[in-house]
Amino acid sequence: MGAPRIVRTRGIPFPTGDPSLDSEEEREWRRQLIDKALEALSTSVSGPTVFDPAGEAQPA
Repeated sequence: MGAPRIVRTRGIPFPTGDPSLDSEEEREWRRQLIDKALEALSTSVSGPTVFDPAGEAQPA
């Protein structure tokens, strides 16, 4: 599809959450996801780049 920025999530059924976590852990996970999405939007990329909330951005 040519998506220049990809933010990894837990999976297709739960793209912005994780039902296996308790409510406080899930809140923290969602916060990390939002922070990484904002970082992805503010980062200049020259090709498809994967942003992982648990790590650094890497070319796809």
